[in-house]
Amino acid sequence: MSTGQRIVGVLTGVLMIALSVLMVVDTELGFSVAAAILSVSLTVYGVRYLIYYFAMARHMVGGKLLLYVGIIVLDLGAFTASLANTPRVYIILYLLAAHAFSGAVDILRGREAKSYGGSAWKLHIAHGAVNILVALACVVFLKSTDILVYLYSAGLVYSAIARIVSALRKSAIVYIQ
Repeated sequence: MSTGQRIVGVLTGVLMIALSVLMVVDTELGFSVAAAILSVSLTVYGVRYLIYYFAMARHMVGGKLLLYVGIIVLDLGAFTASLANTPRVYIILYLLAAHAFSGAVDILRGREAKSYGGSAWKLHIAHGAVNILVALACVVFLKSTDILVYLYSAGLVYSAIARIVSALRKSAIVYIQ
C-alpha cells in the first residue's frame, strides 16, 4: 500500500467516525448525509469503472466484466439518489443490505487470504462478522429508527477503526530478483 493510499484510508476512517457522530447527534440530518454520501460514492465508483473500461479494459480478456460492474454500480448510485424522498425504512433496509453484502465479501476475502497464507485474514473475517451481526441486529430492531441509527453508527465506527488499522498496518513488500 502506497503512502497516498494510506493517507486516503486514514482520512476515510476519520470521515466515517465523524459521520457516525453526526448521525447519533442529529438523526435526521446525519441519515440524509449518509444516504447522500453513499449515493455520490457509488456514482463516482461506477463512472470510474466505465472510464477504465472505455480507456483500457475493452481490449483486455474479461474486460466486459468491468463494464457490467460499472453499469451496475452506477445504477445503484442513481437508485440511492432516488430514495431521498422515500420513507426512511427503505433507505435503512438498503443501507443494511449494503452492510451485509460488505460483510460477506470481507469474510470471503478473509477465507481467501487464509488459504494463501496471508497474515490479515483474521481482521477480514472479524470485520465481516461484525458487519453481518450489525445488519442482523438492525433487522431485529426494524421498528425503532433511533435504535437502527445507533446500531448503524456503531457499525460505521467499527468499520472506520478497522479501515484505519488496516491503513496503518505494515504491508509486506515482494521483491523480484
